[in-house]
Amino acid sequence: MDSTNRLGNMKTRLTWLQEKKLQNHLGGKQFSLLFKASVHGFHNSVLCSRCFCQGPTLMVIYSSDHVFGLYMPQNDKNKATDSCLLLAFEETEILGCEIGPCDLTDITSFSNKGKFQINLFSKEVTMSSDTLKKLKLFQHQVISLEECEAFRCEDLLDTRKMNGVAELRENLLSAIRTYKPSRDLVQQIRILLLGPIGAGKSSFFNSVKSVFRGYVTHQALVGSDRTGISKQYRIYSINDGKTVKPLPFILCDSVGLSEEEGLCLDDIPYILKGHIPDRYQFNFMKPITPDHESYIKFLSLENRIHCVAFVFDANSIEQLSDEMVAKVKKARRKVIKCGVAPVVLLTCVDTMDLITRGDLIDIYKCMPVKLKREEVHKKLGFALSDILVVSNYTSEWTLDPIKDVLNLSALRQMLWAADDFLEDLPLEKKQQSEKSISQENWKKTNRWR
Repeated sequence: MDSTNRLGNMKTRLTWLQEKKLQNHLGGKQFSLLFKASVHGFHNSVLCSRCFCQGPTLMVIYSSDHVFGLYMPQNDKNKATDSCLLLAFEETEILGCEIGPCDLTDITSFSNKGKFQINLFSKEVTMSSDTLKKLKLFQHQVISLEECEAFRCEDLLDTRKMNGVAELRENLLSAIRTYKPSRDLVQQIRILLLGPIGAGKSSFFNSVKSVFRGYVTHQALVGSDRTGISKQYRIYSINDGKTVKPLPFILCDSVGLSEEEGLCLDDIPYILKGHIPDRYQFNFMKPITPDHESYIKFLSLENRIHCVAFVFDANSIEQLSDEMVAKVKKARRKVIKCGVAPVVLLTCVDTMDLITRGDLIDIYKCMPVKLKREEVHKKLGFALSDILVVSNYTSEWTLDPIKDVLNLSALRQMLWAADDFLEDLPLEKKQQSEKSISQENWKKTNRWR
C-alpha cells in the first residue's frame, strides 16, 4: 500500500500482515490513507470532510487492546449505501459483523444512537453489547481510542491496470517471437527444466505453449505421483499460433529429481552436451554411456543445452529434505561445471497464503515472495537475481494475461541467460558453430537445385 500522504510523511499503524488480511477479507482492495487523527486532528468534522465522496471507505480504530474498524461500501451524502461491515482482529484472523446501511454522518452524529458511534473529540467509540460480543471485544460499551485512520478502498485490478498488463503481454510476445540468439550461433535456444518431482516442470511447458497458441493446452502430462508421470526425456519445439512458425526456443523436460528414484545425476552432463535424444527412457540406477544404442555421438552447438532452469514449488521450499537439498546442490554444480549459468523458477506463487491475483502484477515486491526467494538463496545457493517467479496453468481453461506476463517475463530472462552462455563460449567453438550454420543454410538453399 502506498500509505504516504501528499501533505507529509503520513503512514498507517497497520502492520503488513494486518493490511494483507484486510485486503483479502474485502475481496482484493488497495488502500489509500485519507485521514489520520493524530495528524489532521481528533475532530469528526475533519474526518467527514476528508472522506466524503471518496468511494468505498475503511475506518480503522486503534485502542490499547484492539484493532477494529468499519467498512462502508459507498460513501456519498446523496446516495443510500449498502450494509456496512464491522471488522475486528482476533490475533491474525478477522471477525466480521454487518450492521446495515450507514454513512459517515450516521456514525459521527452525537444525536444518533446506532450499533457503532465514534466521537473523536472525546476519543470514544460506542457499540451495542451484542455487537461487542460478535467481534469478541469484551469491554464496556464505550471503548477509548488512541488513533483513528480512514482509507479509500479501490480494486487492485482496475481497468487502467489491466490495460497496462495487456500491453505488456503483447510487448513480451513480440519480443520473444522476434528474438534471435546471440550472434546467430544457433537457430533455437534449448532450455532444460530440472527439479523435484511435482514441482511444475511440465505445467510450465504447458503454460508457455498455451500463451503462444492463444488457448490453454495440456500437451505434457502433469500429475502428483511421487515417482513422476513419465521417465522419458522430452524435447518440445513450439510453433507460434499466430505465424505457425517454430519459436526461437525449445523446452526440454527431464524426469524429476527424487531422494529415491528419479533422474540419475550422472545423466546431467550428457543431457547438457546433447548426447541424449528425445524420448530417451531414463534409468535411475544406470546413466547413459557412449555405447548405448540411443547415445548421440556427433554433437553440435545447436543440440546442446544453453540454459538450465531449476523448478521448485514455492509452497514446498521449506519442506525440501536434506537429501533433496544435497542432490539439487550437486546438480547445480554439474550444470555450472558445464559452463551453463542456472536460473530458478518458483511455481505456484498464486496459491501462497495472502497472495491475491492483484499481487501478481508486482509480485517481486510482495513480502511472502521476497521471503521465499531469500529461502531459496539461503538453502540452495542460487543468486537472488536468478530466482524467477511464474504462475502455471493447472486447472484453468482460459488464459489469464497476468499469469502470461509472469511466465513470459521469466522466459525472456532465460533467453538472456542463454545469450550470456553463447557469448562466453571459447572462440573456436563459436567459429565451428558459425561454419556449421553456414553449411546448413547452403544445404537449404541448394536442396532443390
